[in-house]
Amino acid sequence: MNRPEREAAVRRMLERAPAPAVPPDLYGEVVRRGGRMQRRGRAVRRLLWLVLIGAAVAFAVWAATARPWVEPPSETTPPLTGW
Repeated sequence: MNRPEREAAVRRMLERAPAPAVPPDLYGEVVRRGGRMQRRGRAVRRLLWLVLIGAAVAFAVWAATARPWVEPPSETTPPLTGW
């Protein structure tokens, strides 16, 4: 089947089948659940941003105090031979 034939078949199916009955309280339930999902998603995003900012601050403090880019001083001296 090519595209026009598929579209025609779908149109025939949609025109033939009656619309399904929708419960009257479905809209209110969907709105309530959708609002709850949006609030949860917003809370999760805020929490993740706070964790990310906290990790960045903790890394900056650690890097400032530990200074990992500085080579540690040598604890032993090479032997002096051949003087």
